[in-house]
Amino acid sequence: MLTIDDLVVRYGAATALDGVSLRVDDRELVALVGPNGAGKTSLVNAISGLVKPVSGRIEVGGRVAQVPEGRQMFGELSVEDNLRLGAWRHRPKDVGPVYELLPDLQRLRRQRADTLSGGQQQMVAVGRALMAEPDLLVVDELSLGLAPMVAAQLVEHLATLNRSRGTAVLLIEQEIGLAFELCSRAYVLESGQIVAEGPTSELRGAPELQDAYFGGLDRPEPEG
Repeated sequence: MLTIDDLVVRYGAATALDGVSLRVDDRELVALVGPNGAGKTSLVNAISGLVKPVSGRIEVGGRVAQVPEGRQMFGELSVEDNLRLGAWRHRPKDVGPVYELLPDLQRLRRQRADTLSGGQQQMVAVGRALMAEPDLLVVDELSLGLAPMVAAQLVEHLATLNRSRGTAVLLIEQEIGLAFELCSRAYVLESGQIVAEGPTSELRGAPELQDAYFGGLDRPEPEG
């Protein structure tokens, strides 16, 4: 579904991504985790074509839609109008399937987007991306600015989407627990490089994950 090989992204003399490789297979749920400044947003921008890599390869095997960081609502428009904007290249623009997956949005469909809570806006952002009928959904910082309970509910919606439609998900996320709750496999990004990858069940205690977030400071000293 998505293959990235040896990707390098630079801004002037600063290297944001240095030889990053990852993959997302068909119907797979994959997380990319890392602290602020790790290069996560640069990777998202490279996938979406907003940033041109210096070198490397990005191959996409289907239709991709992105849920952007910060939600990026058209505040003066209604919820339903925001949803329809996600399908501006596609016909028909039927919002029914999105309402089936996210029923709360049907209740809010005539409400202005700028009157919604952060969680509701994030739900609209997910629904807007789904209007493109993607094979792969790239979700950038799902939990940003949201209460943990609200973020957990959105994760459940993504899991339902994956089960019911087979949509693959690449979740780019700072919150490890949230990302690992949804995804069975993950990559750890630190300073523009992948420092660990594998099943989330194995990565939870990986020293590379601790180092990426805490610089190894909270790891216990070896005995003896």
